[in-house]
Amino acid sequence: MNVGIIGCGNIAPTYFNSHKIFNNFKVTACADINHDIAKKSAEEFKVTSHSVDEILLNPNIDIIVNLTIPSAHKEIIMKTLEAGKHSFSEKPLAMNFEEGLAIQKLAKEKNLYVGCAPDTFLGAAGQKAKEIIDSQKIGNIVLGTFNLMSHGMEHWHPNPDFFFKPGGGPVFDIGVYYITQLVNLLGPVESIVSVSETVTEERIITSEPRNGDKIKVETPTTLMGVLNFYNKAKIQFFASWDVWKHQHTNIELYGLKGSIILPDPNFFGGELKISNKESNWEKITTKDMLLGIPNKEDGDNMVANYRGIGLSDMVNCILNRKKARCSIEFVLHVLEIMDGILISSKNSSIYRTSTTCKRPEFLGEEEIKNLKT
Repeated sequence: MNVGIIGCGNIAPTYFNSHKIFNNFKVTACADINHDIAKKSAEEFKVTSHSVDEILLNPNIDIIVNLTIPSAHKEIIMKTLEAGKHSFSEKPLAMNFEEGLAIQKLAKEKNLYVGCAPDTFLGAAGQKAKEIIDSQKIGNIVLGTFNLMSHGMEHWHPNPDFFFKPGGGPVFDIGVYYITQLVNLLGPVESIVSVSETVTEERIITSEPRNGDKIKVETPTTLMGVLNFYNKAKIQFFASWDVWKHQHTNIELYGLKGSIILPDPNFFGGELKISNKESNWEKITTKDMLLGIPNKEDGDNMVANYRGIGLSDMVNCILNRKKARCSIEFVLHVLEIMDGILISSKNSSIYRTSTTCKRPEFLGEEEIKNLKT
């Protein structure tokens, strides 16, 4: 299927190159509200540049990949569906749950697919963890933690303003990886309790070219609480952009027979650790799995980066009339969880979800082989 990209910012090169990894789609065109940026990307990646309206009207494009800023997600997805095209968006699906419901309603009316990142949960680490949990090696998961802490984005991103606006913040921007992974492993969330804090009202940019500029903070920068899953598991979370250093692990899950530690869910691979009852930790590598083989430099390290697998899976499901793993039901439930964390903290109340979803099907090596080039 032919893919058009709207939004040619920092993440765009990853998607422009993803059709070199997966065999069932090809990026043929791009657009951006800044046509000069679109033209530059088109020249670099040898595709056609359009205006946003032109790319939506192009009859040769089947799917629009939406890489705009979060505040534009709903508008672009709705326009994509109105144009009769399937949509795959960068995270988050929308600015809030209400916007997500409107997207789901139109997708059903048009009988079109809507998918959304992150698709990192389909990587080797997420699928290996799923295999271990489903095998009952560590028993039913009853408790757990996830921790994501840093000091924000203003020290490296050239235009970090949107990180501190509604639709941004640590839960919507980074927590989405953790929550998506947990719903993949444990299923849907039933209720949420959280508290929040905005430590400073302004952030000072220290990256170039805007070093010294100030950002008004319009969304909480620290959120803490508990996710209560339908399977009775309770997961404590700490999501913050107000921490310089810490020594917490990313995700730990505690079962009746043992425990498992997962690597950063922002990546596809990484090392897992499991312990059965009183045994020592056993390290499990994912480097020999198809979506765990390191293929990209990240500082001094090589990491596994297979962004695009969610899009490839969606294309496969469109062609075979199946439910995609990054389905609208799945990503809408994740969106409601994130919005529910904010609502619970704002209202000092328990937030009870109104949506649910099925755990995505396990993605095995044979199926991945059929999708890879």
